Amino acid sequence: GGRHQAAAPEPGAAPGAALALLGAVPGAPSCPHGPALLFVKVSHGREEGRRFYACSACRDRKDCNFFQWEDEKVSEARLAAREEYNRNHQPPFTHRQNVERYENFVLLPLSKRRFCQECQQLLLPAEWGKHSSHQILCDISTAQLRSPSQLLYPLENKKTNAQYLFANRSCQFLLDLIISLGFRRVLCVGTPRLHEMIQSKASQEEDFRVRSLLLDIDFRYSQFYTEDEFCHYNMFNHYFFGGEAAHETCRKFLHQDKDGRVIMVTDPPFGGLVEALASSFKKLMAMWKETEKEGYENQEMPMFWIFPYFFESRILEFFPSFSMMDYQVDYDNHALYKHGKTGRRQSPVRIFTNLSPSMIVLPVEEGYRFCAICKRYVSSGNQHCEICNSCTSKDGRQWKHCNLCKKCVKPSWFHCNNCNCCALQNHSCEKTDAGCFVCGKEGHKRSTCPSLSHT
Repeated sequence: GGRHQAAAPEPGAAPGAALALLGAVPGAPSCPHGPALLFVKVSHGREEGRRFYACSACRDRKDCNFFQWEDEKVSEARLAAREEYNRNHQPPFTHRQNVERYENFVLLPLSKRRFCQECQQLLLPAEWGKHSSHQILCDISTAQLRSPSQLLYPLENKKTNAQYLFANRSCQFLLDLIISLGFRRVLCVGTPRLHEMIQSKASQEEDFRVRSLLLDIDFRYSQFYTEDEFCHYNMFNHYFFGGEAAHETCRKFLHQDKDGRVIMVTDPPFGGLVEALASSFKKLMAMWKETEKEGYENQEMPMFWIFPYFFESRILEFFPSFSMMDYQVDYDNHALYKHGKTGRRQSPVRIFTNLSPSMIVLPVEEGYRFCAICKRYVSSGNQHCEICNSCTSKDGRQWKHCNLCKKCVKPSWFHCNNCNCCALQNHSCEKTDAGCFVCGKEGHKRSTCPSLSHT
């Protein structure tokens, strides 16, 4: 699982206004999370006010308060202070140092293997004194070292890192699926649990042939993985903190050679800016293409993008070749996104992929069935609609066809003649002539405006 952040409004933004992302710009200033992104306030479809740079990764100013007007002249003194600040906000050890520390750590007898929960750090005996007043875990076993996502506490408090990790069942399903599709290398972008499962099996089972590389913004993982297994990476601005060497590690990993095919699996924060993510994923796809041998010219790197179903239109806008699977992805430490009876409702999280839906076999024992007409697996409640000629449900319940809307809608919706579309029965009717506050067009509210970066 990855980090799921909530979308936070920009401080001082008028309630009607929204922010549009203008993207990653060459020469952008940097914060501790790498190059900042360029934004502008939008109202009624027009840019309003000055463009500004803000942190790519943190939607909440409390986590990173970087801000700079695009046309602002920044003094030498302030630039120097900023560089100093960025340097001081990097992790205490380099990845190389963490790898050396790990090598020393595993040589220690069990009784001397300690982990500081407050500093989220493996401790060597010489450092015990400094951490004596902290909460310490003792006797760290090899099994614990192989499951760092369970040893490290999830950074749920920080919106940037609200880490919800795949439930074991979903993780195992993904891995089985990847293997059955014939992939031998997995680029894990913000999916530490999947990476961990692959690494663990590779170290324990001789005939296990799958390899993985984790790209993640959580640097704590560098304590457990070598430079060939983990790159510190920000998926919102395609920034490798390890510079050219890390970039090269990723390029080498994507290189198509005798070790078989590669697939990218990503599980971004749900409050993340879809177009910033899409832009980074396109750069990773381009990196894959550069390393291509002949015969793949007009192919895309195979990809699973794990995201809530209500982002479907946004994802398809950037990746028209993608389609959404009905499989519900579950998370361990998320009250809402659990499977079956324990969660308050079914998980809205799905797999978007550019692989042919007919290849993706979903587990019948979990209530999925094959639709012979659509040639894909669907939820058992997802009935094929004769009029739409497809299995139309997005949320696992059976949807119903509305002849006036000319499409299937949620079972709890009814056609409203005022709004001229289907909605919940007790909704407050929008004035139909008002149009959307952001782009001025009719037919949707500001919060679902397709021209928006949701921030």
